[in-house]
Amino acid sequence: MSKATSCKDAIAKFAAAKGVVAAEAEKVVLCGMCPPVEKMDSSLNSLKCCRHLALSTNNIDKIGSLSGLEKLEILSLGRNCLKKLENLDGIAGTLQELWLSYNQIDRLAGIEKCSRLRVLYMSNNKLKDWTELDRLSALQGLEELLLIGNPLYNEFKDNNALPQYRIEVLKRLPHLKKLDGVPVDVDERQAAQA
Repeated sequence: MSKATSCKDAIAKFAAAKGVVAAEAEKVVLCGMCPPVEKMDSSLNSLKCCRHLALSTNNIDKIGSLSGLEKLEILSLGRNCLKKLENLDGIAGTLQELWLSYNQIDRLAGIEKCSRLRVLYMSNNKLKDWTELDRLSALQGLEELLLIGNPLYNEFKDNNALPQYRIEVLKRLPHLKKLDGVPVDVDERQAAQA
């Protein structure tokens, strides 16, 4: 079996392929490395100008410290092996979009620290409790949420009750503009407020 690709090596591959200095790049794409990245390490902190860090389609099971990425606005970690949110403190003040679809996350503890979050993609994870969704109510700027494929969503889908599901989400997050890829309409918003 091949040894995992380190973040340092992935950054070097990215820089060579794009002909850029990684530390100066605003968008750094380390997706689908072969062999995959398994650990987020301190070499990511060298990406001082990075606004969009893409680490999707790897085998990462833990979010590593990102405290050196002071300009990070978009973090893409979809299609990994994450089970929980952690180490978001260092980027909580700048992060606007968090892409976490196709992981194994069942809790959102710590998400409330991301005060500037506007977009959260969490499809195909393991969220099943409304109390986890309630954590998002602290994020007044959250406009777009994707929950398709989570047990919470699937329960309503299996019972042909997606309109009720949308209203339940909107009761908790009345400021959403888009839910599961579909804009929130006036009737849904009114039903949630009733």
